[in-house]
Amino acid sequence: MSEKIKVGIVGAGGNTRKHHIPKLKAQKGVEVVAVANRSRESAQRAAKEFGIAQVADHWQEVIDNPDLDAVCIGTWPYLHAPITMAALQAGKHVLCEARMALNAVEAQAMLECSRDHPGLVAQIVPAPHTLALDRTIMDLIAEGYVGDLIQVDARINAGAGYPQHKAPAHWRHDRTLSGNNIMSMGIWYEALMRWVGSAATVHAVGQSVVRHRLRDGRRVPMTIPDHVDVTGALEQGGQLRLTVSSVIGHADPAEVLIHGTEGTLRVGAGNVSDSGLGLRGARRGDKALADIEVPAQKIGGWRVEEEFVNAIRGKEPVTHTDLATGVMYMEWTDAVTRSLRTGETVSLPLDV
Repeated sequence: MSEKIKVGIVGAGGNTRKHHIPKLKAQKGVEVVAVANRSRESAQRAAKEFGIAQVADHWQEVIDNPDLDAVCIGTWPYLHAPITMAALQAGKHVLCEARMALNAVEAQAMLECSRDHPGLVAQIVPAPHTLALDRTIMDLIAEGYVGDLIQVDARINAGAGYPQHKAPAHWRHDRTLSGNNIMSMGIWYEALMRWVGSAATVHAVGQSVVRHRLRDGRRVPMTIPDHVDVTGALEQGGQLRLTVSSVIGHADPAEVLIHGTEGTLRVGAGNVSDSGLGLRGARRGDKALADIEVPAQKIGGWRVEEEFVNAIRGKEPVTHTDLATGVMYMEWTDAVTRSLRTGETVSLPLDV
């Protein structure tokens, strides 16, 4: 590979246009040279917007382009696995949008394919909303601020509004396109894993409060819940209780309480990060929760494209997010779906 890194784009959706294309182009020695989207017309619009020279009619043309060193995949989840594996097999580095895949089987296949090509970088776009706080939270827990973990209690309101019965169906409501991914459930579990590790068991109940939506003028049933409650045991001890909903009104977008034997941490409304989150806490003997200052040197941020390029050049490893971590959150996502269908508690890791 020459010093210049040439990248092709497959799927020029909102996040790709907002982050990946401009921030890849901002990296020294990186050139975005080709784009494919769901239609040639939409690919041409993206090419014009960002000055991309080549427009492809199909994603396979990007994979087969011998001039490219890397591929950025911004499609819906149903194409993540086939494009990732095809790119790796063609000798190209891969940056793949979250969620990782339709299910854990596909995610595991992606991981195994990446291990068959150890000289290539394979990275999943990480959950971004807690990046500013992650280092501080992890350090506080490691230093014993909360003591032994008792419970993580998280309430996430994706969209934070009452049911919209007349709203049209989105691709995230379509299991053939989104798989077992449910609302923002997976990205929040990914963030929680950074703080307290993975779950050992999963039990879930859920419902589709909006039971039907319109798609192409037809009334279609909703098979992906818009309100879900997940409980379970954590590997390091303690329990998890997570509610994710897009149909609850008059509720904060996000609140996470980490309760331990010696203290409590609260992640919620605040101004530390662009996502509007802040950190509060209290220890045994304190009268109430108080703001916790997040040191400037510990405030994290979006480095996805920079980290991808640096990993290709051998300057740093991928930390946000490697494929092994992606498999872990996809296994948990699958476990939630299994529990929703059977009513049973599911143990992790899954036998996939």
